[in-house]
Amino acid sequence: MDDIDAAEDWLESWASQVDEQAQRNVELARRVAGLTGSGSGLDSAVRVTVRSSGQLERLELDDRVRGLTGADLAREITATIRRAEADVAARVAEQVRQTVGADSETGRAVMHSFESRFPPRDERDGTHDGA
Repeated sequence: MDDIDAAEDWLESWASQVDEQAQRNVELARRVAGLTGSGSGLDSAVRVTVRSSGQLERLELDDRVRGLTGADLAREITATIRRAEADVAARVAEQVRQTVGADSETGRAVMHSFESRFPPRDERDGTHDGA
């Protein structure tokens, strides 16, 4: 009878752990869905906000950008979007650490997904955050 009780206890413990992990996964998904990231350039003359999906939510241009050529403005907007994407990726990583843990299978998968979609700026265009 002890073997059956031990097996039932183990099964209940396992099911509880699976349930807790599922709840943490749902919480992570909820948090990530609501995240945005921000970036700015040209002393805040260009400001952007992107959603965790990568969708551009807001683009603000100060009148100071009028002195730029179209090509320079386009490059600055693109670089600023990349800063905002990097901000999203950092925010996602923080939520992963707070919910499922960065070393969990889910945590690694989520972080890899965001690192793939929003690689560090220097890997995408040779620039650094200080630029």
